[in-house]
Formats: sequence, C-alpha cells, structure tokens
Amino acid sequence: MQSRTTVNYLLCGLTTLSMAVYSAELFAKGDINAGREKAVNCVACHGADGIGKSESYPNLQGQKYGYLKKQLQELRSGVRKAPHMSAMARSLSDQDIKDLSTFFSSLTKND
Repeated sequence: MQSRTTVNYLLCGLTTLSMAVYSAELFAKGDINAGREKAVNCVACHGADGIGKSESYPNLQGQKYGYLKKQLQELRSGVRKAPHMSAMARSLSDQDIKDLSTFFSSLTKND
C-alpha cells in the first residue's frame, strides 16, 4: 500500500513538473529591445509607433502578444496569405516572432 502511494506521489510530481515546463515555454515572451531592433523592416509600413502608414497597413500598436505571434506564424507557414507579409515572415525564426510580438504588443499611445 505504501509503495503504491509513493508511486502516485511521484507520478503527480512528474506531471506537475512537465506541465510547468510546457507552460513556461508556451507563454514565454520575447525580448522588447531585440524586437525593437528587429522591427527596422516593419516600421516602413507599420510605423515606429506601430500605427500603419496607410489604411492598407494594419495597426500593430498594443495588439495582444498571442494575436501578433499567431498572425506571424501563419504568415510564415503560408496558412495566412498576404504576398508581401508572407515573404517577410518566411525569414523569421521562432525567436524573431516572439521578440517582434513582444515589442509591438508593448507599444501604447504614449510611446
């Protein structure tokens, strides 16, 4: 009986640990300063403040991190089609996407 309880505790502990590691990776954001540096190509259309230079360019300022990350991932993979953006996104690494998403989601009207 006692060995069964010990096994249950071990399994519970391992499950908790694996969920913590998975959650940390899933919700890990990028680096704002790295994103600012990587956004050099983005600002031509989306502006240094994340406000699109024309109505055809979406505003990125203050968009949610998860939304921006998902859009860039889908543009990169081809799930979402936008010829100019898909070409730009294809060269982005996972870390680039995290950094850019973190940077643009951090911008507010005061920036």
